[in-house]
Amino acid sequence: MKREKTKAKERLKNSSSYWAMQRIATWMDRFYIDAIVGLVVPWGIGDLIMACFSLLFVWFAIVHVRSIPLALAIINNTLRDIAIGLIPCFIGDVLDFLHKSNRQNMLLINGFVDGDKKTIHDVNRKAVQSIVMIIVLIIIIVLLLRLVYLTAKLIAWILGLFSTGLAELFMPFQAY
Repeated sequence: MKREKTKAKERLKNSSSYWAMQRIATWMDRFYIDAIVGLVVPWGIGDLIMACFSLLFVWFAIVHVRSIPLALAIINNTLRDIAIGLIPCFIGDVLDFLHKSNRQNMLLINGFVDGDKKTIHDVNRKAVQSIVMIIVLIIIIVLLLRLVYLTAKLIAWILGLFSTGLAELFMPFQAY
């Protein structure tokens, strides 16, 4: 029985999906690709693009590890990363350099694969909390996307003041 579990762990850790997740976590978090793309690609689009890489972690948790609570914890980490990146005025971009969600996801997966009781207990305990947090984070992300949109509109309006001239705004009617 123990030998079968060891073989199953080896199979998981030797799978191409597992190694792809290792590379994603390394590139995204250690080399800050996640944060750089979030900074360079405006209006939260970079954060959303980078979040797509987390789908492999979710898929691995559901298909290979067969743990819905683990998948929920990974989704929770990913949504938190998106929400942090969407905080306006470059604050979120700076915080994104510090928040390493892919590394956290890899630690959760390794804990499950290795049978770490603390990791398994923590993820199972947080399963219900993760569902609530996912709903809250989705609402926060929608609100932050709205804030990003309104900020863009405000910037466009301010720039429009300078291109049309302030005199036209204060004197819309001219006597002929």
